Amino acid sequence: MLKGKAPLVVAIVLAVVAAFIVQRVISNKEQEARKGWNLTPVIVAAVDIPEGTTISMEMMSRHMIPEQFVTSSVVKPESANFIDGQKVLVPLQQGDMLLWSQFETSKAAERLSTIIQKKGRALTIDASGSKAVGGWLRPNDHIDIIGSFKDPNTNEQMAVTLMQNVMILATGKITGTTNINMVPESDRNYSNVSLLLLPEEAEILSLATQLGELTFTLRNPEDIDVQEERGRATMQTLLTGERIKALQKQRTTSIQIIRGAEQKMQFGGRAEE
Repeated sequence: MLKGKAPLVVAIVLAVVAAFIVQRVISNKEQEARKGWNLTPVIVAAVDIPEGTTISMEMMSRHMIPEQFVTSSVVKPESANFIDGQKVLVPLQQGDMLLWSQFETSKAAERLSTIIQKKGRALTIDASGSKAVGGWLRPNDHIDIIGSFKDPNTNEQMAVTLMQNVMILATGKITGTTNINMVPESDRNYSNVSLLLLPEEAEILSLATQLGELTFTLRNPEDIDVQEERGRATMQTLLTGERIKALQKQRTTSIQIIRGAEQKMQFGGRAEE
């Protein structure tokens, strides 16, 4: 049997050992939990910021957090200049992550009329799904417009390219000058596009929307050529296949073929590097 102070000393030693073991277990569990976490920088409030304050760069600081907790609503360092000079809609405490929803957006003050070129007109056309190249259309893109109609003389369905190289001014409420980071994710989708046209073109397109269905095709930004003579597709065109064969040869000699990282241009069936 232990006598005197020995039991107390043993109890203290055991308590210290137990505390050490518990601390190591907790530390190991934390390390295991943090394994695979990649830290990424975000913008946080460097000081307490009252509601309605116009924020400045001095009020912001960088902080590293696990990327699992970073969503598109969080302001990142590369976008900090977009909120510089913006008013906060809610009070913020030092260390709070800054979110796009916490700031006023200049979107409401944006005016489409200010980006319409003189002598031009903006016309908005319904565009969704396959009509809008699967939603890939963006402001400042250039498109061709295809109209599908019934020939009033033959009652035959036909498709024709109505206009070429038309510039998109806006997709929904998003223009080329909109700060997309200040627009909520839900407002970035669109069901219509606004086009830059001549007044006479606007008349033609307005009538075309009443008579048939319009579809857009997207151009490469460097492809600004306009073909003077364009044919039209009819049921006869599809059945005979003559025009399709001729266009197949044309496409083979003019479109770039990309194979992995190697890009070749086909010229008359012969590949040139």
